Amino acid sequence: MSAAPTAEGTWRTWIDTPVRWAGAAAGVAVGVLVDFSPEPDVQLLYAFPAFGLCVMAGVLAADLIARPRHSWIRVAEVTPRRVRDYAPRALTAFLTAQAMILTVLVVIAASTASADAKGRSGRALAVECPAGSQLLAPWPGLYYAWPALGGVALGALACALLLRRVTLRSQTDDQRRVQARAAVGAWGVVVTAPLFAVSFTMAVVVLSLSCAGVAKIFVLAALALTAFASALSGCHCLGVLLIPQAYTEARP
Repeated sequence: MSAAPTAEGTWRTWIDTPVRWAGAAAGVAVGVLVDFSPEPDVQLLYAFPAFGLCVMAGVLAADLIARPRHSWIRVAEVTPRRVRDYAPRALTAFLTAQAMILTVLVVIAASTASADAKGRSGRALAVECPAGSQLLAPWPGLYYAWPALGGVALGALACALLLRRVTLRSQTDDQRRVQARAAVGAWGVVVTAPLFAVSFTMAVVVLSLSCAGVAKIFVLAALALTAFASALSGCHCLGVLLIPQAYTEARP
C-alpha cells in the first residue's frame, strides 16, 4: 500500500524541471564563454557537445534531488530492470541512425577535403569542372571531425552511464522513463546539431558547384533532406529534455 504524497515528495517533484533547465542554461553559458577554437564554425561544433554534457549533468542533478527517501520497509524486486525497458526505443533508434549518417558524411567530407585559399588543410573542396577549377569553402573536412564525432561519442558514453544509473535507481517506473527520455534527448542534441551543421554546409557547397549535372541534384536533395530531418529531430530532443513528461511514451 503506497503512502500519500508528502510535502517533501511534492517539492522534489517540482524542482526536477528547473534543475534540468539550469543544466541547459549552463550549457549555453559554457558554449558562449569558453573559447574552444578561434574559428567560429569550429567553436560552434565544440559548443554542441558542451551543451549536451551540461544538460546531462542537469538530468543527473535532478535525479539526485528527486531521489526518494527510503522507508523502513524495503521490498525486493524479482524481475531485473534493463535500460531498454525505460529508454525511448523509437527515439533512440532514430538518433542512432542519424549518428551513423553523421559519421558517413564526416568521413566523405574528410576524404575529399583540400586546403583552402589560405593554405589550411581540410577546409575546402577542390573540384575540376569543364569551365575551370573551383575551390569551395567552408567544407567540413578532417579539421571538423573531432568536435563532431568526438562529441557524439563522448555524449553517447555519458548518456549510457546516466541511463544505467536511472535504471538501477530506487524510484517509480514513470520516474525512470521520464529521466531516461531526458538523457536520450540530451544526447539527441549532441547528434542532431552537428549533423545539421555538416549536412547544411555540404549542401551549400554542392549548390555552388558549376558542374556535376544530375548527380548534383540527387546529392543536394539528400543533404537538404538530412539537414531538415536533423533540425526537426533537434527541436524534438530539446522538448524531450526540457519537458520530458509531455513526451513520455506509453508502455504496455
